[in-house]
Amino acid sequence: MLMRTDPFREIDRLTEQFFGTTARPAVMHLDAYRDGDHFYAAFDLPGVDPDSIDCTVARNVLTVRAERRRAAGDNVELVAAERPMGTFTRQLFLGDTLDTDKLEAGYENGVLTLRIPISERAKPRRIAVTPPGNGRREINA
Repeated sequence: MLMRTDPFREIDRLTEQFFGTTARPAVMHLDAYRDGDHFYAAFDLPGVDPDSIDCTVARNVLTVRAERRRAAGDNVELVAAERPMGTFTRQLFLGDTLDTDKLEAGYENGVLTLRIPISERAKPRRIAVTPPGNGRREINA
């Protein structure tokens, strides 16, 4: 049998009010970064069934939903329940510089990684400047 004593029980209770509980899970943690011509968002979702993950984009708002369930069965006896369970949701507001039509998602080792290309119109480009006469000169924009 697992025995647990916790002298900080009141601190845990207050922390759960702010950061979530098993009935109302906290927000999923995220890393977001740009690497070259792509923007990446990596969400920590350990123990989540990939079939329960739902990613949608509407009006440049990315919504990620996932669900983690407890093991259930006739012979299952819950001894400790510290891992958050339930439905997790996170929204990101994406800039107009991202091409959401080409968004890619992968789930590996408990991490959902989204890869979004930077749109062509947001990338630096050269603009040709034509001086009077026949000569042409290029400058960086």
